[in-house]
Amino acid sequence: MEAALIVRGKISNSRHIELDEAVPGLDGEVEVVLRRVATVEQATPEQHGLVDVFALIAASSPGTRSKADIDRQIAEERGSWGDG
Repeated sequence: MEAALIVRGKISNSRHIELDEAVPGLDGEVEVVLRRVATVEQATPEQHGLVDVFALIAASSPGTRSKADIDRQIAEERGSWGDG
């Protein structure tokens, strides 16, 4: 199966598409799939692949370990390494 090419363009009338760039090496019949491109103003953060970091933090549960617990666990782990 051939890889698909994605090329942006504009529909100049109901039967013609003007491509933003040339498509070298592609001759003969092609299949065209059209989808509207959202402008930056219209696009949601998800459409840009962005995540709302504050929503992500708010959705996560807070930690239950204290600083002393973490320091103790780190010391125990380092102690298990032996004389390297």
